[in-house]
Amino acid sequence: MKRTFADLHLHANLKKPEDARRLIAKAAKLGYGLIAVPTPPETGRDEVARLKEVCGEVGVDFVSRLDLRPRSQGELLRLLRKYRRRFELVCVVCESKEIARQAAKDRRVDLLSFPSLDWRKRFFDCAEAELASSGLAGLEIDVRLVLVLEGRARVRLLSSLQREVEVAREFHVPIVLSSGVVELMLLRMPREVAALAGLFGLGETEAVDAVSRVPAALVQRNRLKLRSGFVAPGIHVVREGDDC
Repeated sequence: MKRTFADLHLHANLKKPEDARRLIAKAAKLGYGLIAVPTPPETGRDEVARLKEVCGEVGVDFVSRLDLRPRSQGELLRLLRKYRRRFELVCVVCESKEIARQAAKDRRVDLLSFPSLDWRKRFFDCAEAELASSGLAGLEIDVRLVLVLEGRARVRLLSSLQREVEVAREFHVPIVLSSGVVELMLLRMPREVAALAGLFGLGETEAVDAVSRVPAALVQRNRLKLRSGFVAPGIHVVREGDDC
């Protein structure tokens, strides 16, 4: 079965439509067939439709994505109630342990992101992974920082990522490799992204899956859940009416 390569964090600049178009076109040329572009919750339907149209023109499947940066557990729960069903993909940027724990155990969260370069603020540990394994959230790793950092900063990041990969593997938490890039020059082919993951402990097959089968399955699962007939995993309303 042919793989569909995915970049679930293509950070296109929505304020510059032509730049966004070029970034999406370049991703398609490099071999990606599935792309998620994070959009603010207030983004209008017309703007999302334009992004989807651009992706269609270059032969890429568009995924709507929301990134949340809540300051408290209460804010996270409120935002999830309000926006979950409007987006195919919801990622929580975990900037505190409180948020990380709540996001990991909430089944409405798809991806957990830990952007800090300070290992003390990267909260993906065994407790976090155990919560995520009982929920549905995966660990997203953006390769952008691996490309732009140098020297000791890169070494420290790779050490943190290696530890997080080991924890995720131990608790069977899905790992998704994304780009997180805005700049055209930082985009890499899917298998190049997978090769970079070898620097922090992912094996070849595991890394290729993290940029293809794992994110594609995540999107497919959510699309099924967002259908009107969805009740619970494995349960769908086929027909309604008095004669059923």
